[in-house]
Amino acid sequence: MLKIQQSLSRRFYMLLSLPSTAMGFALSVQISALSWLLSTQYGLDIHEIGIVWAAGPIAGILGQVIVGFISDKVWFWNGRRRPFILIGGVLASLSLLALPNIGIISESLGGIGILAVAIAIALSLDLSINVSFNPTRSIIADVTPEGEARTKGYTWMQTVSGTFGVLAYVIGGYWNNFVLIYFGAALVLLFSILPTFFVIEPKELPSSGENQETDKHNFNIVQVLKDIKPLWGFLAYSLYASVLHLSNIEVSHYWGETLALLVTLFFVFETLFKSEDNESNKSGKSHLGFQKVLAAHSFSWIGIQTMFVFTYAFLQEKMTLLSDDELGQTISYSFAILNGIAALLPALALGPLANKFGRIKVHAAALLVTAFAYLYIALFTTSPISMYIMMAFAGVGWAAIVSLPFAIMSERVENSKMGLYMGLFNLSVVLPQLVVSLGISLFLNKVDDKSMVFIVCAASLLISAVSWLMVKEKQAD
Repeated sequence: MLKIQQSLSRRFYMLLSLPSTAMGFALSVQISALSWLLSTQYGLDIHEIGIVWAAGPIAGILGQVIVGFISDKVWFWNGRRRPFILIGGVLASLSLLALPNIGIISESLGGIGILAVAIAIALSLDLSINVSFNPTRSIIADVTPEGEARTKGYTWMQTVSGTFGVLAYVIGGYWNNFVLIYFGAALVLLFSILPTFFVIEPKELPSSGENQETDKHNFNIVQVLKDIKPLWGFLAYSLYASVLHLSNIEVSHYWGETLALLVTLFFVFETLFKSEDNESNKSGKSHLGFQKVLAAHSFSWIGIQTMFVFTYAFLQEKMTLLSDDELGQTISYSFAILNGIAALLPALALGPLANKFGRIKVHAAALLVTAFAYLYIALFTTSPISMYIMMAFAGVGWAAIVSLPFAIMSERVENSKMGLYMGLFNLSVVLPQLVVSLGISLFLNKVDDKSMVFIVCAASLLISAVSWLMVKEKQAD
């Protein structure tokens, strides 16, 4: 074991962050380039682009839960998380290389439709990312003790990852998205492979529940379904909308959407209003505590995913004088600023503030800042400069979303089941993403004023902020 790992030095936290950085960079390339490519190069409309983006959440549902559970149990190549990081990194790099060649691949396969090829490549990329993403986050919890060190691990993860995320958008804006894609393929490969040979994983993960052996080896599907109860509404709508899309059934009403929204709000707030006081086991772990984190976190991702996927549609309507290349640059610079703030704040500000005032209060406050930034964009933004300024404020909440919830969640579940619960936690990301791709995309495609993109974002972040304030702060040991 390296001395930097034994002492949990800053250099170790940076090294530990590189695999997650690789996957984050791959995702940044996808965010920056995919919608732009499909719209300007292949002529897909907003709803078709939403269908392509649906591939990611589907990959997340399957990939992160299954890989998380398996990685808790296996040990090969001298690691539990290491094999999945290596495999996912190589596959993600290859998938990135396929992105700018969608047209060529379509022709080589006998003229298969661009939409079908785009979905296949997006699914391949997202499966690759999701094979690795869970292990890159779980390994941080595996090698850091609970408390301040765990928070430091996840905030440094976001600082390093966010810094390279900024680089991704700068490359896309200064040069172009094609340069970004090829650079990203090389970086993802390097950062996935190199750190895995220097971080030593513990061969045994401690279990602190009463029935340790049973907890450690069994997969309890009933308990899993109970644990994700706040997400049942999201799950039901995802299944409903997926059936409609696959069957090419068109409906002229919003009954399904309305019912799903009511079911979601019921289960979310029914969970949030329960008391955690009598729910924890001897180690302080709580299924209800985990459920509350899912409930609060889920609405954040409605706002985040809507912004990432449909900012281009908002800019097309509000900034009509921009050419396709200028539109791509404006999107890249906007996301670069967003991620620049998200890179700086976690380790430098959010971590210290969280240790002083509590992670949940700091997280909720950050979400409110982003909600107001979104609202300002919807109502007043008509120029790139105004967009850049507001995206800087929006970066405050984004910085919190991609750092603090991992530390909060990881202390509410058994260490021996970290991979599984990290995968279940990811459902609070991917199910809302799927709702955005299948439902909100349909709504935004029909509304005339694309300011509604950021109104939806603002409302979602506001609901999430209020929900987080209903989660009990875990007291430091």
